[in-house]
Amino acid sequence: QVQLVESGGGLVQAGGSLRLSCAASGRTFSNYAVGWFRQGSGKEREFVAGISLSGAGFTYADSVKGRFTISRDNAKNTLYLQMVSLKPEDTAVYYCAIRSGCSGSGCHQRPSEYEYWGQGTQVTVSS
Repeated sequence: QVQLVESGGGLVQAGGSLRLSCAASGRTFSNYAVGWFRQGSGKEREFVAGISLSGAGFTYADSVKGRFTISRDNAKNTLYLQMVSLKPEDTAVYYCAIRSGCSGSGCHQRPSEYEYWGQGTQVTVSS
């Protein structure tokens, strides 16, 4: 079993920055691929960013490329999402998640591939 706890969300003005953290406990964090997802009000959960199982692959949703940076510190069992130049459309509950391997093109973007999830942290960007 793995427990994931997000923190760092809040209210920020458009153009501002936030850094989300996701602390993992329970199993060896480095054995998993990781991802950040978000879910806006009335919307489906969507992929934001991920790091592959090997640690060499970094992927981002087109909507956040150039503005968000995902990183992990295996020694601290922590995943991060640095967000800059925030926009009102980034408003959502942000979730971290981890998975073992998956197969198929784009599988890392599917929420169903992820085995463990955090409880979410709210990010609100005002205009």
